[in-house]
Amino acid sequence: MQLQGIRQLDFVYVIGDAYVDHPSFGHAIISRILQAHGYKVGIISQPNVKDPASITVLGRPRLGFLVTAGNMDSMVNHYSVSKKRRSTDAFSPGGVMGKRPDYATIVYCQLIRQTYAAIPIIIGGIEASLRRLGHYDYWSNQVKRSILLDSGADLISYGMGERSIVEIADALASGIAVSDVTFIKGTVFQTTDRDIAQDAGGQNGIELPSFEAIRTDKQTFAKSFYEQYRNTDALNGRRLYEAYGSHLFVVQNPPAKPLTQMEMDDVYALPYMRTYHPSYEALGGVPAIEEVKFSLVSSRGCFGNCSFCALAFHQGRVVQARSHASIVSEARKLIQDKDFKGYIHDVGGPTANFRHPACKKQLQTGACKDRQCLFPGPCKNLRIDHQDYLSLLSKLRSLAGVKKVFIRSGIRYDYVLYDKDTRFLEELCKYHVSGQLKVAPEHICNTVLEKLGKPPVEVYEKFVHAYERMNQKIGKKQYLVPYLMSSHPGSTLKEAIALAEFSRDLGYMPKQVQDFYPTPSTISTCMYYTGYDPRTMQPVPVTKNPHEKAMQRALIQYRDPKNYELVKEACLKAGRADLIGFDKTCLIAPRKIKKAGSQQGQAKPKNQTAAKTNKAAGQKSKKRTTGKRKRR
Repeated sequence: MQLQGIRQLDFVYVIGDAYVDHPSFGHAIISRILQAHGYKVGIISQPNVKDPASITVLGRPRLGFLVTAGNMDSMVNHYSVSKKRRSTDAFSPGGVMGKRPDYATIVYCQLIRQTYAAIPIIIGGIEASLRRLGHYDYWSNQVKRSILLDSGADLISYGMGERSIVEIADALASGIAVSDVTFIKGTVFQTTDRDIAQDAGGQNGIELPSFEAIRTDKQTFAKSFYEQYRNTDALNGRRLYEAYGSHLFVVQNPPAKPLTQMEMDDVYALPYMRTYHPSYEALGGVPAIEEVKFSLVSSRGCFGNCSFCALAFHQGRVVQARSHASIVSEARKLIQDKDFKGYIHDVGGPTANFRHPACKKQLQTGACKDRQCLFPGPCKNLRIDHQDYLSLLSKLRSLAGVKKVFIRSGIRYDYVLYDKDTRFLEELCKYHVSGQLKVAPEHICNTVLEKLGKPPVEVYEKFVHAYERMNQKIGKKQYLVPYLMSSHPGSTLKEAIALAEFSRDLGYMPKQVQDFYPTPSTISTCMYYTGYDPRTMQPVPVTKNPHEKAMQRALIQYRDPKNYELVKEACLKAGRADLIGFDKTCLIAPRKIKKAGSQQGQAKPKNQTAAKTNKAAGQKSKKRTTGKRKRR
């Protein structure tokens, strides 16, 4: 600040991650966007929450504080699905755990309020975005209020905040009080005035059930959640408001419009340093950069609509893509990096092979409120076309210095299968797979797949055959690695055993299994908490008992010796003792077999003399039989 002659910053940005100035990190994009619009931004990374002075190191900002927990929800960052504390944090220097608090957004805001009582605070990022209204919190097992109220912040900038953060900054810079900033799309505010809560530019908003109602009635919670889900599109989403008591309302404005291609290109052309801050070098750097250092973001948004994914709430269902020129330009920067070895690790986004909106209708009227593009089958309006992505990949492969371009982002295999032009599958197998292609069927029971929002298992089986045929055609021996999920709503021990039998018949035991994790603001989490599918309001079987969840997980990895007892218990509990034996269809073999004439079951010696006598007898017997064994 002194070197640049900055006497006061416009914004101080408090972040839960280490500072990494790379466009895969939300704080880097937001800070660079504000800088590009003429605002001075300082960053306080991982402040010491036990020391109020740690929040004052950059002085009082002119316009306000920005706060984010980081690229991950702080609770997901800290805890496994079994609520055990993780040992490392990839977003902290040296991977050290414990550099941020639980519920980091709330704690950081409280820390700021201790020193700067009346200053505007704007919160954002995945943690705030998915907690913007009343929500189920898995870690405390309760319905919590909007994070806006619990944090004491003034505004939430939800979703991808490039548009809203600049509009907020401009409003504050023009002298508008933060309490009057109620008109910006992609924001959430609070008010005591019902008329303000209702009005959205002359269009009445939708009043959701009150917080008290969703806290006390699970069916009401499910209905409220689905109304929120139906209003996540920028073109047809309505203003929503939720009452807390009789005089307080939390109001969610409609989502911000997606960026145009030119605007996305501008975002990724900003002068990022593309690495972590030099001060972390002595600590071992920041591990998270390794996953993205040589990867390229091609798109954002997803029309896949998997039930367990929060993308519909955060990035939206309308796909936005960068231009080829923008991506190729960034690739050339990667090639100049001294550590680049010729391999681009990924070219993708939430779903790698989505490079355009699902249909023309989405650009005119928005994503359908009550229909999905790929589930239960492809919509008749769905545009199925890989040509643009193929062209992009070809350009990247042809760059001097590039040996191989991988695709590590997930691909929707059903979308590939629905494409009558097989060139994408052929080029995928030829150029972009290194022995194994990872895909995510998640399950093989159609009753569970329906709850997951995934296509029927028959579609996956067709893709498996198509993949095998293509590899035979091009003369390569490559494999599919399926990602599988245990204990998702709809999955009981019966379905978990069916999944284990699938793995058995496939001859494959996955090294990693995703145990369903109920994170805020997903359809699956709503099902987990309420026991109802919010789309139909039909009851859904839900596994919540930690031991039964452990059994479901163990079944998928039934060959692992440490899972033996859990697998055995699961088989017996499900009435499938036929899976314990020596037949090739069995999952596990019995460990203790009572043979004729054996001494198993005899009482243990009551004293040491008897024990020694039996031991001696056993040794004599062993000596007598050893010779016979050798002769045989």
